[in-house]
Amino acid sequence: MFVGFRVTRLLCVAALAAVAFAGPSVRQALAQARAVPGSPSEMRMSFAPVVKRAAPAVVTVSAAKTVENRNPLLEDPFFRRFFGPNQGQQGPRQQSSLGSGVMVDAAGLVVTNNHVIEGADQVKVTLGDRREFDVEVVLKDPRTDLAVLRIKEAKEKFPFLDFGNSDELQVGDLVLAIGNPFSVGQTVTHGIVSALARTQVGITDYQFFIQTDAAINPGNSGGPLVDMAGRLVGINTAIFSRSGGSQGIGFAVPANMVQVVVASARTGGGAVQRPWLGARLQAVTPDLAERFDLKRPAGAVITNLMEKSPAARAGLKTGDVIVAVDGHAVDDPNAFDYRFATRPLGGRAELGVMRAGKETKVAVALETAPDSPRDELVIRARSPFVGAKVANLGPSLADELRIDTSTEGVVIVEVADGSPAQSVGLRRGDLVLTINNEKVGKTRDLDRLAKSGGRVWRVTIMRGGREISAVFNG
Repeated sequence: MFVGFRVTRLLCVAALAAVAFAGPSVRQALAQARAVPGSPSEMRMSFAPVVKRAAPAVVTVSAAKTVENRNPLLEDPFFRRFFGPNQGQQGPRQQSSLGSGVMVDAAGLVVTNNHVIEGADQVKVTLGDRREFDVEVVLKDPRTDLAVLRIKEAKEKFPFLDFGNSDELQVGDLVLAIGNPFSVGQTVTHGIVSALARTQVGITDYQFFIQTDAAINPGNSGGPLVDMAGRLVGINTAIFSRSGGSQGIGFAVPANMVQVVVASARTGGGAVQRPWLGARLQAVTPDLAERFDLKRPAGAVITNLMEKSPAARAGLKTGDVIVAVDGHAVDDPNAFDYRFATRPLGGRAELGVMRAGKETKVAVALETAPDSPRDELVIRARSPFVGAKVANLGPSLADELRIDTSTEGVVIVEVADGSPAQSVGLRRGDLVLTINNEKVGKTRDLDRLAKSGGRVWRVTIMRGGREISAVFNG
């Protein structure tokens, strides 16, 4: 879903200011001082050189999946007896969706949004010259709503975009959005960076978005946000809109986070490798700011530490307030998550920490969370859990699902569309505590209890830190 903008006369002047003094190249123009055009002739500029450089690397992503078109009455045993063996069956049908993507290397590696290809059986990309290619899904990362695809049997070098440093963006900088909105074909829109570090959007786990008023609409999902050097500075992901159309508030995942996902895809891993702190954080409220003698309510308070975690080994303590990561200010836990997750593994991050009213520096090792055997399995026995994939919860998976890393048990990692598990309201991230008053410690316990049958199921789960009890009829 996506949005765009309305340009006023004043914005037109400001938008062209960055390129008004363009020298021999667009890249050199970026290095020059920002200034307002001094004459009408200086305003007769064009984005065409930037578009010519960037547009060939932008693709249309088409995804299709087959869904069972089943009469819902057949799920009820009472109504099922009124149908014959083949009655009520309407056959499978295909659902399709379109989005955008961008190539990030000459070998045909494509970045798009995960929601564009989620659940798809078949994914293809179409280049600007209308050539169509089958692709394989290399990596999906729901936490950032990003996915990486690779063109199959690529026998040529494809045009691609270089990554820009999204930390260098400033509010007011000129940007272009390129994609295929409403399936009308490749479209370019322009605007400015309206805001940076938007952390209260509620779209993905890593909430740290570039906000832009460049027109973004349905179909732009996964397309690039491009700076005036033709570099990729963000992946357009969502909009704020009351109508579903462009209203001038669009959000893009910063390029520095995109690079982390792409780097993991290039190593062939099935999941994104990110640094792990091993601590639970809370936003600083005005009351907490007064309590910790802070000048303003900003930062992330440590409320819990996991034993032997990087945070614990570095000497961090409960009550410490993290206010910076490698010199970048941290206003809340979302900002910390982004800054910490985009640090390279293997080194150390320097955290600015307020402790007892004084700021100190703490060096934390940048390493991944330890993983334990997940023993994943899909529940198939007749029960409310049919169609749910479950796994043993360890530090790595807990971090991935945003669950307290000290928690243990069995967690739902996937729920099939149209399954009984989905119909009773089970979700990814639900921690199954008990079934019929029996504790669930491992995935095999859950599988065994599901196979035990029964007409009444008393289930207790943990969701968002709260215990929920429910009774389901078999």
